[in-house]
Amino acid sequence: MRRKGSVLGESLVRHCRRPSRWIFPTLTVLAVLPVFPLPNTLMTVMEHMAGLGLVAACAWLAILFIEVMSDVILGHYRIDVADNLVARRIRTQYQMLRRLAVTLVAVVALSIGLMTFPSIKHIGMSILASAGLASLVVGMAMKGTLANLIAGVQIAFAQPFRVEDAVVIEGEWGWIEEIGMMYVVVRIWDLRRLVIPLSYFLDNAFQNWTRNSADLLAHCFLYTDYTVPVDELRAELRRVCDSTPLWNKKVCVLQVTDADQSVLQLRALMDARNSSEAWDLRCYVREKLVDFLQKNHPGSLPRYRADVESRMLSSRPA
Repeated sequence: MRRKGSVLGESLVRHCRRPSRWIFPTLTVLAVLPVFPLPNTLMTVMEHMAGLGLVAACAWLAILFIEVMSDVILGHYRIDVADNLVARRIRTQYQMLRRLAVTLVAVVALSIGLMTFPSIKHIGMSILASAGLASLVVGMAMKGTLANLIAGVQIAFAQPFRVEDAVVIEGEWGWIEEIGMMYVVVRIWDLRRLVIPLSYFLDNAFQNWTRNSADLLAHCFLYTDYTVPVDELRAELRRVCDSTPLWNKKVCVLQVTDADQSVLQLRALMDARNSSEAWDLRCYVREKLVDFLQKNHPGSLPRYRADVESRMLSSRPA
């Protein structure tokens, strides 16, 4: 893992190299323009152009400062570790705030640039001063878009889910891969991508398997005959759990959870460190317990019984 200073230095060099090529020459032009005996008209045009370039360069620098902060935060709060709950929460909040900050810087820079032109100065002032009226008009025309934006802000701070949370949505199980300003991308277990509008999460229920912790309980059901030796199978479950690193070593329980006229329903309950390992552990335990019954107690597998009463009707020929 790289040190914080190393991440900051690399990010500054990578992001600030290009805007510095514009900012310093622009400052140089502004500094030396009064020295040259240029006509007033040309001098005014040159100063105006240099001023616009400086505004654009400063806005660019502000946006890149936000990107540098993003690199530092992403480098400090890593999600490629086992206990990444705090990291995913910080990343989710900062991701939404970063997009809003970049949008705000772009709008302010555009307004300042327009205000430097006397003939259209009022346009730039209107962008800044009449934001309330503009929001009302745009809100009526873009109701769905604004609903997603508001939902994004609510999700960023309420934290119903975070990046890389394991979720079940519309019957699909996967992980939160990306939280945009308008939509959420869920990476399904089979590598498909489910794209859902942000407003969906305010009106519909969904499952979050890693809301407070990545630990999960895995379970599997077995259906056996009434003659199954439950205590032996319970001991086998413990042996199977001890044999795999998928088990989190806290929960290992086998119970008879139901019974009908034909079979017993047995539930094996184990704990795992995350959703992926829980799924693998569930499949592993099911396979091993079925194999144990097949080899040691084949008569305990489900079977149907029937009493057949046969009568031999003998009749002698007349």
